[in-house]
Amino acid sequence: MIKVLKYTEYLYLFVAILSIYKITQEWNVERNSAYLFIFFAVASIGMFLFRRIYRKKFEQRERDNKK
Repeated sequence: MIKVLKYTEYLYLFVAILSIYKITQEWNVERNSAYLFIFFAVASIGMFLFRRIYRKKFEQRERDNKK
């Protein structure tokens, strides 16, 4: 279960990187779609951080319960 959570963190990071790439490609061509990808990038980075903090708390709780 923990390994799956770890991989989903990096999936969000991958989506953020793709969104940032798309922002750089679309900024001068179609600004409205660039704004949409800015939203995706910010949301993906936020989800990456949220999932990472949640997983670390979950791992700490498991270590504390084993003692």
